[in-house]
Amino acid sequence: MARKKAALDFEQSLADLQTLVERLENGELSLEDSLTAFEQGIGLTRDCQAALAQAEQKVQVLLERDGELAEEPFDADQPE
Repeated sequence: MARKKAALDFEQSLADLQTLVERLENGELSLEDSLTAFEQGIGLTRDCQAALAQAEQKVQVLLERDGELAEEPFDADQPE
């Protein structure tokens, strides 16, 4: 369940980031509101990067065999 929550948090952060980018690109925000949105965007970007790094580490741990990392291409369509 924690994995689903993390995925939802990532997806929500990404959606929030996209909304902020659209608002900034729209150009209708005041300077102060733009700076606030930019700060929020930086925080969301860092959250997303951390989630992606954590996911990458999990994949590496799962692929590790006999003390060596066996890198394999990720195929989302491959059955588990």
